[in-house]
Amino acid sequence: MTGIYLQPIGLLYGEVARDAVSLGAALPLAGSSIAFTATRLWEGEPGNVKFAIVRTSTIQAIDEPRVRDLLDRIVAPRAAIAGVSMDRPRIMGIVNVTPDSFSDGGEHLEPSAAIEHAMTLSNSGADFVDIGGESTRPGSEPISAEEELRRILPVLSGLTGMPAPVSIDTRKPEVMREAAKIRADIINDVSALTSSPDSPATVAELKKPAVLMHAQGDPRTMQDNPTYQDVVIEVYDYLERRIEAAAAAGLARSSMIADPGIGFGKTALHNASLLQSISLFHGLGAPLLTGTSRKRSLQRLTGAKPPKEQAAGNIAAALDAVSQGVQIVRVHDVEETRQALAVWNWLRGAAKPQRRSRVSPLV
Repeated sequence: MTGIYLQPIGLLYGEVARDAVSLGAALPLAGSSIAFTATRLWEGEPGNVKFAIVRTSTIQAIDEPRVRDLLDRIVAPRAAIAGVSMDRPRIMGIVNVTPDSFSDGGEHLEPSAAIEHAMTLSNSGADFVDIGGESTRPGSEPISAEEELRRILPVLSGLTGMPAPVSIDTRKPEVMREAAKIRADIINDVSALTSSPDSPATVAELKKPAVLMHAQGDPRTMQDNPTYQDVVIEVYDYLERRIEAAAAAGLARSSMIADPGIGFGKTALHNASLLQSISLFHGLGAPLLTGTSRKRSLQRLTGAKPPKEQAAGNIAAALDAVSQGVQIVRVHDVEETRQALAVWNWLRGAAKPQRRSRVSPLV
């Protein structure tokens, strides 16, 4: 089936973006301080896609339901997630309560260490703190729900006073339910609610926002030989289907977050293709999350050994994502990322500098 996709391009920021929107030369991107002056129109199916560059004034005049629907999704402001507005880039800090995560396994396995680290991330500027009790690194083996709960419940109990909302990184409905009784503001499911037939109804029943992530295969085998005809289109289509399925189960669309799953069943080339075209995913109508921190693709580029020494590369990837309008970056290096985003916001995003001259109409 031939598909139609819109990728916002020609991005403007801050005062220039606001002026361009007011003059009708651009459209706002998801209610942020970014605007886009054109779209890259994708049409076709994986392996056979044609492209056209279309100005915003022209794309608005196209009387085709799919185009109009996509444009409405791209422009619409995103609802707050767990009380945190999506009008500027946000940071999700990572706490792995595991013995075998790829870069920090075992460092925060003890509840006291995990609690201390989570509080540090919150105090350092994390807008969300993501707690995970099961490693999903390539080649990892699954654990039981009982073991996962044994790891994370004491940590959650120690975070009841932490100001940052808590995200629970789990694929299991049993863990979702028990975590929600203590402190779970967001469900972060790397299987996009497919690991169990009960997952969609569970999240809808809990009325928690959910991160729906793409992964090809399960962690044990996902990096054996990931293959796509067109990784961008295939990941987009998958996430669009999962959003529809979650909505059908009763989860509010405004509570969904889309994650293309960098490093989950993808080669370095696949990851690069997704990140370079990440603005296309605004057509899903959901806040976007990317998790590139300490991934192997970046490690190969930076040459950092071990991965925890590649903070500069992690920040570069995060800034590129937010420059395309990604609302949430999931990172290990919260303080460093906060500093980088503070400068980015000052130069490009949230700051409203004093106007130097009156804006003239388009000529």
